[in-house]
Amino acid sequence: MPKREQLVSDLTGEHKVGVLLVAQMGGAPEEIQIIVQTATYDESIQGLREGRAYVIRALGVKEHRITLGLFNNLFFAQEHPILHHHNLPRYAIQFDGQAKDINELVLDIQAAYSATFGPWRDLAEDVNRTMPLFTLFQQGEGMLGTMPDPAAQRMVKVLEHHGLAARLEQALDGRTDKPDDRGRVNKLHLLGIDDSYLIAYSFSVDEMGQLKK
Repeated sequence: MPKREQLVSDLTGEHKVGVLLVAQMGGAPEEIQIIVQTATYDESIQGLREGRAYVIRALGVKEHRITLGLFNNLFFAQEHPILHHHNLPRYAIQFDGQAKDINELVLDIQAAYSATFGPWRDLAEDVNRTMPLFTLFQQGEGMLGTMPDPAAQRMVKVLEHHGLAARLEQALDGRTDKPDDRGRVNKLHLLGIDDSYLIAYSFSVDEMGQLKK
């Protein structure tokens, strides 16, 4: 069994847990290495029995948030809302017009953003920071913010629902997904560990030592 699948299997099932022991810079640029210990909770001893330990190497890391300690869930993903900011085109959301109820509009924008990204992103990262949203909409025109395609499309629907005109302008820093000279599109992948995560171009998993008897 490939080591990545073995790691996921070792953490699957009742009483299975993991411990994120170490996170450190690797030998290559933009490389982070983490060490994960798997374990099973044993009710007879009211404690953990150690399983296999693994080193995970993340290459080409573009974003990360790591908290050491016990965790319940580990997964790898090629498609995930947190990857939208890296893998999808980004658009500036322009609007003009007056909403009948600005408070309701702001609440709907917050709800649409949360529905797109869940707990992984914060609206404050993507909206226009030059002034509060309420003040921005009082002006009657401006830029709501710059967001990846799925969120930008939702914002257009929210704005139009409230009677405003909206349009999208592709941001200069947005992904265009143009293939390289070999026809490949290089996209970032995700390793999620509860609330911790690493976003990188590739991950490798190796076992450390042997399963303890």
